[in-house]
Amino acid sequence: MTQILDPKVALKVQKAIRQAEDDLVIAIETALDNCEYKKEDKKLEESQFNNLLRVADTTDSPEVIKNFICYQVGRDEKWGRGKNSLAAQIIQDINISLKIRANEIFTANPGADLKYIWIQLIRRYLGYGSRYLLYLNRIRKEQNLSVIEPRKPEVIRDEK
Repeated sequence: MTQILDPKVALKVQKAIRQAEDDLVIAIETALDNCEYKKEDKKLEESQFNNLLRVADTTDSPEVIKNFICYQVGRDEKWGRGKNSLAAQIIQDINISLKIRANEIFTANPGADLKYIWIQLIRRYLGYGSRYLLYLNRIRKEQNLSVIEPRKPEVIRDEK
């Protein structure tokens, strides 16, 4: 992976990535709260999500990550199947919202590396997902552990 050589640009990029963290957390928590995937009986386990995170940590390619998600969907139904599945939402987030944010950071920081920024956003997004899935699996198993309300999908309104 290409590192950003100019230290000033690298610091600005890291700051911009940190500033994107709230949006990353909200996106993956919303997906886990609202998408279709196995939540009981042969449910999606943290270990499967951690395997995806390991793939993301060992590649510089968003395409490899999406390929692994497709592989997992082909193996079993834990990630869900179809347009409302968790797998489809993660791929959509990688292709759209994370790539848009990466492009914004890249555009604001001449000399940065777009692919580097994009993969950093993907890794953080998936890392927050791994944490949140552990929480969800635990509160589903044991009563009264919930500390937050599930996130609702954002309603997009036409502003006229």
